[in-house]
Amino acid sequence: MRNRIFYKIFGSYLIIVVLTASVLGILTAGKIGRDVTARIEQDLLSHARLIALMPIDDIETKIRNLAERTKSRITLIDPGGRVLADSEREAAGMDNHLNRSEIQEARLSGRGKALRYSRTLGVDMLYVALPVGTGPPLKGYIRLAMPLFEVQHATDRLFQSLYQTAAIIIIPILLIAYFYARRIADPIRRIKDFTRQVSQGNLSGTLMIASSDEIGELAKSINRMVLELQERIREAGEQSRKLEAAFSSMMEGVLILDGQNRVELVNRGMTAILGERFKAVPGQTTLEAFRNAALQETLDAVRATARPLKQEIALDSEPPIILEASLSPMQTPPGGEQKIMMVFHDVTRLKNLERIRADFVANVTHEIKTPLTAIAGFIETLLEGTLDDRATAVRFLKTVQENAHRLSRLVDDLMTISGIELGEMEICLEKIPVGDIMKDAIAIIEPKAGEKKIEIHSEFPDGMTPSRTDRDKSLQIFLNVLDNAVKFTPEEGMVYITASSTEKEGFVVVKIADTGIGIPQNELPRLGERFYRIDKTRSRQMGGTGLGLSIVKHLMKAQGGWMEIYSTPGKGTTVCLYFPASD
Repeated sequence: MRNRIFYKIFGSYLIIVVLTASVLGILTAGKIGRDVTARIEQDLLSHARLIALMPIDDIETKIRNLAERTKSRITLIDPGGRVLADSEREAAGMDNHLNRSEIQEARLSGRGKALRYSRTLGVDMLYVALPVGTGPPLKGYIRLAMPLFEVQHATDRLFQSLYQTAAIIIIPILLIAYFYARRIADPIRRIKDFTRQVSQGNLSGTLMIASSDEIGELAKSINRMVLELQERIREAGEQSRKLEAAFSSMMEGVLILDGQNRVELVNRGMTAILGERFKAVPGQTTLEAFRNAALQETLDAVRATARPLKQEIALDSEPPIILEASLSPMQTPPGGEQKIMMVFHDVTRLKNLERIRADFVANVTHEIKTPLTAIAGFIETLLEGTLDDRATAVRFLKTVQENAHRLSRLVDDLMTISGIELGEMEICLEKIPVGDIMKDAIAIIEPKAGEKKIEIHSEFPDGMTPSRTDRDKSLQIFLNVLDNAVKFTPEEGMVYITASSTEKEGFVVVKIADTGIGIPQNELPRLGERFYRIDKTRSRQMGGTGLGLSIVKHLMKAQGGWMEIYSTPGKGTTVCLYFPASD
């Protein structure tokens, strides 16, 4: 299939020739038609003038003979428009002709003519009309009509001659146009094919066009351009391989941003830091990829100042990832879009270790110092002479004993959390009804609840789905939650325990609700943090270590469940424990 330019050139010649012949034919046909019509009109007028001089009675009697001689249709009409005689039809059945245009024109100016299409003959009819007689009174009108077959025949002969002439002329013209169009189109087609191969990366070969005109000069320019392009590609390839090797081998995560803050390039280090989910980031903006306002503000500042900046960001993920981002503008050619390089260092582990160390040192120091201070103070008091007062000495020794037990509980709780976090605690999952475990926990906690006259009501439906849990760890969970419920519920309060397997599909839900002092809404998110207490003074007075809910949270997670807490100050607290169902 030839290229489009060939058809454009060849088609242009063809259109010019056809249009020229058509316009010439139309103009010539119109001129011939007008000339033939004018000649027929003069003949009809000449015949009409001679007939109009005859007596009206002679015209009426000889009308058919006159029509044969003039080779036209003759109609005799009285002054009122009534047809007196017609050479082709009976006058009695014909319409009144007074309103015909040629009759009205003859009445007004002494001569009338009209040109109308005859549907019967399928050709135009020429009508001429003259008054009959030489003076008043008006005796009538004589009208001659002739079909313009001659005009149609003349036009047909003209177009026939024109078609023959055009066929003789058009054939050599089209041959010349074909040769000329092909001579122009073939080199252009070869240039197009060659440049397409170049655009696809095939730079081998040379464009050979033996021509000294503009097309030949174009081919030479393209060949020079391809040679230069080959050299530049070779140099760029070497630089690209060096940069790619350095870029890929970096342990840090690296992003390259374009002028619209969209990610252009990501190295393997970034994928290693953030995992497989980061593969969808190229093409997104930094705000879409990280959803971090602080990072976006830093990026805007780098573009505004053209200076490198650093920003620490925390990504919402599980577990959270903390990155230190270094942003710096890249050198670009003058007028090019300003690109930004972002280098990310994963400092999650360092931050976690730092936070854990600080929290541990601060909390453990504080928690250990309080009972040790009490123990040391009471022992010092006893040594100074109070030992002789038996009642006081016994009371002091009980206080020392309580603080020693408190230290022991603190150490035990710390060992439990440490074992869970380090993965050293063994979890033995069994198919057990949670009601059985809860009954054991209630039996242990009831004496403490009885001291405050707190009633514990439990309700476990028959046929409830068993849970998949560790009996000892679940008992520890229930004891911690029940101990808090009893501890923070005033005397003569209530603790309600219910279980259900329908609230969360695939889980057994245990609810422990009390009528205690409740927890402010702003404190709820922090419950489960180590050493966190809402009322620190009261919690210590009650013997709490601040690790109970943290242990519950970790033990529930270790068994595949979780904990939710709902509370209203002054009305009580509800702890929901979700255990995986045995199904």
